[in-house]
Amino acid sequence: MPFAVFRFRIKVNCESVNEEPEFIMRWMHPHSRLAASSFLLVLLALTGILAAAQNKQGDDEATAALRKQALELYRQGKFVDAMPLLEKLSIANSSDFVVKEHWAYCTLEYSKTLASPEARKRVRLQARRLAVEAKQLGDAGELLETLLSIPEDGSDLKFSERPEIDEAMKAAEASRAKGDLDDARKGYLHVLELDPKNYDATVYVGDVYFSQHAYNSAGEWFAKAIKLDPAKETAYRYWGDALAVSGKNDEAREKYINAVIAQPYTRPPWTALRQWADHIKQPFNAILLQNKSAANPASDKTVSLDEHSLKDGNLETAGWDAYNQSRSVWQQGKFRKEFPKESAYRHSLKEEAESLDAMVKVLAPDAASQKKAEDLDPALLGLIRVEQAGLLEPFVLLNRADPQIAQDYPAYRSAHHDKLYRYMDEFVLPKSGAAAAK
Repeated sequence: MPFAVFRFRIKVNCESVNEEPEFIMRWMHPHSRLAASSFLLVLLALTGILAAAQNKQGDDEATAALRKQALELYRQGKFVDAMPLLEKLSIANSSDFVVKEHWAYCTLEYSKTLASPEARKRVRLQARRLAVEAKQLGDAGELLETLLSIPEDGSDLKFSERPEIDEAMKAAEASRAKGDLDDARKGYLHVLELDPKNYDATVYVGDVYFSQHAYNSAGEWFAKAIKLDPAKETAYRYWGDALAVSGKNDEAREKYINAVIAQPYTRPPWTALRQWADHIKQPFNAILLQNKSAANPASDKTVSLDEHSLKDGNLETAGWDAYNQSRSVWQQGKFRKEFPKESAYRHSLKEEAESLDAMVKVLAPDAASQKKAEDLDPALLGLIRVEQAGLLEPFVLLNRADPQIAQDYPAYRSAHHDKLYRYMDEFVLPKSGAAAAK
């Protein structure tokens, strides 16, 4: 079965920081903007949700037909046409948050077709209110999160500080919202006449070709966008979609990986990668270390790194103790020596990688101790294999970064893109269980 994708695009500011140690972080570097924040939606899953809701509600044939028609218009990107149908469905069943969420999105797209700034603002506020209602009903999807990022005052976000470019982009977006793909492409091309290096317009030309199933042409435009800004994830991800739909999964895999490497602290590239991997049944791995105290829970005493620490049953505790001791050294003065230009201490890539290395040296100091380590927590075994592959730093940056560590990412990516790719290739998306065999 082909890889079915649907994209939705909202221009949003992303400046919030999530400091939880999650594999897929929602944090984006301060002052950066995800100008084309579009996410994958697997239509089969959506259809299943709608069908299940339909059966549960006991909809009659007319409602079922209306639902099918609305979904088809939505899939085709004809949001303005889908909007009143979704409104009717939502009024008929006010507890259906799936329908309400998509009504909200179509309402937002409709706002782009309005000439009056005040009218756009009013409709955007309506879209946000509908999203809030969907959340109150239990919705927790990514589309909802994006809708809730609409400014509370309903204000527009500019595509450009140059008025002529901003207006040209809004006109093209209005055509896109109506489903007029040829007019939309002409509009984006007009933007490129005004500003040949406009990343968004370049990506959106490719996106129009994608919507018209001209996947090779779409790829050509995504490649142009990548040349304009290789540090943005959108063009890689969109290109991955086009390749996946075409059945070119090896090439799609490379594009999805590079999307993550471009902007690992945003959700869309990870979501796209995971959905594609699930679709083709590609293993998707994450090594999630749960920090453990260096204190012995039984005695509440700190375990020192001596021979008693390394007796059976204390190995993991000793490893975490080594980790904590290394971090303490950094906090007590090593950071200032390593980063003399920084005014205050922060958690750095160097500190975390060095501390994890200290842990591994306790857990598996040599090949002979590897067998003993086999009884460890699987995440610690994964860490040992990562260290043996020389990929601790990519692991830290892609699997274990917090906002402070992430400050080291741009410089590392510029110097070590190959290592970041290796980590993704060998451990996150291992081919034929390559990571497990290490």
